[in-house]
Amino acid sequence: MIDSADSGQSPMQASMQAVLQELTRLRTQIARHDYLYHTLDAPVIPDVEYDQLFARLEQLEAQYPQLITSDSPSQRVGAAPLSGFVQVTHEVPMMSLAKVFDTVDLEDFEARIKRRLDTNADISYSCEPKIDGVAVSLLYEDGVLTRAATRGDGVTGEDITHNVRTLRDIPLRLGLVNEAAAATIPRRLEVRGEIYMTRSGFEIMNREAERTGGKSFVNPRNAAAGTLRQLDPRITDQRPLRLFCYSANVLSEPGEKGANERGANESPALPATLSATLSQLEQWGLPVNPERRTVTGAAECLAYAQDLLAKRPSLDYEIDGAVIKVDRLQLQAELGFNARTPRWAMAYKFPAEEVSTVVLGVDFQVGRTGTITPVARLQPVFVGGVTVSNATLHNMAEIARLGLHIGDTVIIRRAGDVIPKVVKVITEEGAPTALLTVEMPAECPACRSKVEPDGDILFRCSGGLVCPAQRKEAIRHFCARGALDIEGLGEKLIDQLVDKGLVHDVADVFHLRHEDLVGLERMADKSASNLVSAIDKARQTTLPRFLYGLGIPDVGEATALALVNHFGTLDLIMAADTTALEEVADVGPIVAAHVQHFFANAENRAVVARLRDSGVRWNESEVAVQSDILQGQIFVLTGTLEMMTRDEAKEKLQALGAKVAGSVSKKTTYVIAGPGAGSKLDKAVELEVPVMDEPQFLAFLAQYLPV
Repeated sequence: MIDSADSGQSPMQASMQAVLQELTRLRTQIARHDYLYHTLDAPVIPDVEYDQLFARLEQLEAQYPQLITSDSPSQRVGAAPLSGFVQVTHEVPMMSLAKVFDTVDLEDFEARIKRRLDTNADISYSCEPKIDGVAVSLLYEDGVLTRAATRGDGVTGEDITHNVRTLRDIPLRLGLVNEAAAATIPRRLEVRGEIYMTRSGFEIMNREAERTGGKSFVNPRNAAAGTLRQLDPRITDQRPLRLFCYSANVLSEPGEKGANERGANESPALPATLSATLSQLEQWGLPVNPERRTVTGAAECLAYAQDLLAKRPSLDYEIDGAVIKVDRLQLQAELGFNARTPRWAMAYKFPAEEVSTVVLGVDFQVGRTGTITPVARLQPVFVGGVTVSNATLHNMAEIARLGLHIGDTVIIRRAGDVIPKVVKVITEEGAPTALLTVEMPAECPACRSKVEPDGDILFRCSGGLVCPAQRKEAIRHFCARGALDIEGLGEKLIDQLVDKGLVHDVADVFHLRHEDLVGLERMADKSASNLVSAIDKARQTTLPRFLYGLGIPDVGEATALALVNHFGTLDLIMAADTTALEEVADVGPIVAAHVQHFFANAENRAVVARLRDSGVRWNESEVAVQSDILQGQIFVLTGTLEMMTRDEAKEKLQALGAKVAGSVSKKTTYVIAGPGAGSKLDKAVELEVPVMDEPQFLAFLAQYLPV
């Protein structure tokens, strides 16, 4: 605490001095936490504590507005929207980079450098990703950000300071994160970098735009460029922009000559290499790319570029190549510039991820669950390192959003191994207007069954069991544990049986013989015998299992049980119309339509008849012991039950109207825990959910059912 008597200050002066000290401390702390959070992704305090610091800063600045400074964290946003952009002349021109595309070009680049330097010595290079963003220049004077400008034509750009100040990873004052480094900051420092939008942030922003009817962007680069050209900084503040710095210049005082050549006389100079300069920028609190690397010779440059290309799909930002620069700044000065490009740097370009082409047609593919997906048939084009002739359109809603017609010119995007997709329709003056619209077919292209809506966006084939596109999935589902539960008939074996023509639909499973199975991959004599026995055992099942196993869209185990409880027999379910089906608890119009369409299909009915002819049976009289006594209660089973299987326990609970869930929550009524119970039991204890062991559970069931 300052003693005003000892210091010679009046009480008012001492009080103001204390406020200044607290403001300085708060601004420094907040700047440090911004750097840790936004640049290093390593926060050291929770959000609530950060908010408390910021609230205290705003409180003091509201009380003492005369003490607000331009570099205060509170001043990132708040400027009024501009009426237009001011032009800025760069003190050092922002030049383009020459481009190379292969090993030969890269070797020629190094050979030219060595000839001009008249040396055979190894050359060190500073390498980093070529960010697909917007190049900017940041001017710091006495460590404070005073101006930000776009590259423009390299000589003249636009002042975007009002927008750049909103980016949390760009410090408004340098050196606050490292006091020792602050003394080395030049008086006038120009920092250059690339502002970009993160991939993850771009996806979230576009999804929100679609939800609210706002404007969506084609790619992150366009989104970043459009955001930086906003006249209202409040819009920029809401968008996920970031910066990576790639170079710096020490500038002379305005009106003096020799920019970037002097400054060391009156101001600290930059390090001797670009790689060290980037490390220095990091010490001052500026973000630099963690993928940067210093290498020696063209071969190591190529290896770096190839490693970076392999990482490309996993990065959360767009890159279109690797930037390779001579590392030593003195050698850069000796090499100089061509008319538009530096001789000491180049961009090793990767295959393009976006190109334009023409939509020749739209085909419709049937997925393994019956969902029908439109696919654009394209004029072949080279993108992302491969020739592409098809691209996904996702669904009819996406086609409507794009405004796509057959014959349109479109932008195709392929990133890494991601399936190519159409991202934009290019509309040009003079383009043909008599284009064909895209319509969902009335019949499934695989089996000619009726196509029906599935919710608000999707469409599905109603063929179910007989659709060849759905065959493997239908059989897998029918044989799974919750359905017929045929032990030993897994996905790989089903693939073999279908591929060899031994099984065409679920009824064929019950006609498999020992001799059909022996000789299949991983199927010896004993395995074949065991599977035949399992198939024979599965002939005796329950009607809810059988109905669930048919794979009717949206008919899960609980819905199947509800249908059986309501109608009692399969024949009555098959004969019911949608009005009768909607009388079943929890069956709405969509599920009712799925059930009615499934059984209206003559081929599906034929498969059901063949299953019955194959000896698949259930005792419909057993369906009588159903009730809704546990309606609304939620049970979770965990561990191993010894007196019955978990599936049997599940069926008994469902017969009483209970829901059996897979995870524990506050809504869970009981957890049934057998030996070996693990995390679900721990969760139940944590949430104070009642727990029953198996004897308690059996006693509980005995109140309502014969166990």
